[in-house]
Amino acid sequence: MRSPLLLSLALLAALSACKRETPETATPEPATPAAAPAAPEHAFSSEINPADFSELVKTLASDEFEGRGPGTPGEDKTVEYIQAQMKRIGLKAGNGDSYFQTVPMMETTADENTAMTIDVKGKAHTLKFGSDMVIGTRTGQPEVKIDASDMVFVGYGVDAPEQKWNDYAGLDVKGKTVVMFVNDPGFHAKDESLFEGKRMTYYGRWTYKFEEAARKGAAAALIIHDTEGASYGWDVVKNSWSGAQYDLRAADDPAPRVPLQGWITGDQAKTLFADAGLDLDKLRADANKRGFKAVPLPAKMSVDLKSTSTEKQSRNVVGILPGSEKPDEAVVYMAHWDHLGKHPDETGDNIYNGAVDNATGVAGILEIAEQFAKVGKPKRSVVFLAVTLEESGLLGSKYYVAHPIVPLDKTVAVINLDAMGVAGKTRDMTVVGMGSSELEDILKPIAEKQGRTLHSESRPEAGSYFRSDHFNFAKAGVPALYVDAGDDLIEGGKAAGEAAAKDYNENRYHKPGDQYDAATWKLDGTMDELSAVYGVGLEIANGDRWPNWYSGNPFKRARDAMLKAKPAAAAPAK
Repeated sequence: MRSPLLLSLALLAALSACKRETPETATPEPATPAAAPAAPEHAFSSEINPADFSELVKTLASDEFEGRGPGTPGEDKTVEYIQAQMKRIGLKAGNGDSYFQTVPMMETTADENTAMTIDVKGKAHTLKFGSDMVIGTRTGQPEVKIDASDMVFVGYGVDAPEQKWNDYAGLDVKGKTVVMFVNDPGFHAKDESLFEGKRMTYYGRWTYKFEEAARKGAAAALIIHDTEGASYGWDVVKNSWSGAQYDLRAADDPAPRVPLQGWITGDQAKTLFADAGLDLDKLRADANKRGFKAVPLPAKMSVDLKSTSTEKQSRNVVGILPGSEKPDEAVVYMAHWDHLGKHPDETGDNIYNGAVDNATGVAGILEIAEQFAKVGKPKRSVVFLAVTLEESGLLGSKYYVAHPIVPLDKTVAVINLDAMGVAGKTRDMTVVGMGSSELEDILKPIAEKQGRTLHSESRPEAGSYFRSDHFNFAKAGVPALYVDAGDDLIEGGKAAGEAAAKDYNENRYHKPGDQYDAATWKLDGTMDELSAVYGVGLEIANGDRWPNWYSGNPFKRARDAMLKAKPAAAAPAK
């Protein structure tokens, strides 16, 4: 276990000693900083302090915060700590007189002794929870019982009219169990003419697949796991789907819900399909061709899933630095504070501390907030948003977008920090989903001044753009920038960068091993990243530009509709 960091006056005093007054000893809320003149283009300085950043991360990722599980005592410690930091910095409460935005949620825990039976041509296969499959329900029902449901293989489970692709064409799956591959046809086919080729589209995300199955009326939906297609191993799926699962209440989320959803391992799928007289590899090849037709399976699925569900609530944390000239317009910096909590049934270290994912992002937006407060009031407001329930399907940000503190048509841009790099300085900088918006035009000269070049993510097949909270803003039309560490390390080059990324993904991502490690973390590169995105936000906050999506981006239509309603003077720069 890690050395404890107690939430106490002593700790907060230690955190504050070098430059801060502790929240406990502060009397009235700090005065709002005076307005400062607009900074010239790209002429910014960053004094973001790696020692202070480290202390924030160490505290948020300490055992005392219990893995920051929503709806747990770890949440209380986390959101109160973030609120205290926002008050100390001088941010105003972002939600009226409160720093909290309540997010109503359902906590559902499946009985992990549940077994699934799949009868293939009279041969019964028993799949065990965790080792062979994981399942859950978003319905809130205490029992979901499915008896001998017909099974249908639906390729990738995609209905995409603009792609002229429909895996459900001519098929009625009401009451049936649909089985499908993860990712989308372009990835597995290695064909750039299908979807976006190697880059995952939203149709490749598991969240979409379950929603589409629900729209089609399926009783259950199962995704066949493969490490390459999912971009993570089975252990990540198992850890993420074990224990308490969280969701928005149906009243707060209109997305359709399939009664039962889950994953099965690739090995189990191969065995089941072989017993059905089918070759899974051949079906994969067939499913990557236009005109694919779903394949009814000579199999029936039965399961009796019992779950306990409780209505609870979680909290987003929102602080704001009001603008001096256009306080109704805002730039949003965001990061998710939640992680996977504690898994008490696991032996050994069972706290999923989430140091990189995403104590680094929360520490990052707090350090950027402090720098903004030092410089003084920008023209536009700057919102600092720490959201909950990212690990449960981006739910905290989904709720915020449905109930925004600043209207979306007044939200100029969003900058998201999630799982920052800690391997050291790089010659490059990753823009996840590069080629999306004009925010990249602002970032590029800033990165160049740091001696860094921009490039897209090295593994676009992972679908990272759809796996973090900015995506909910993007879907609503608000331009969103999501950056990550570069791959080309100053010390060791690309080989070292790729090795560091692989080591994290295989040994720490969504595992108890994601802990703060002062001996190995190199934060000089992290400071570069924070400095760069601080510069982007500063330029937008002190300017008049309304960055838009690039032409051809699917989110541009929604943004154009927002901008069309604005006065001509507020139109984006040409």
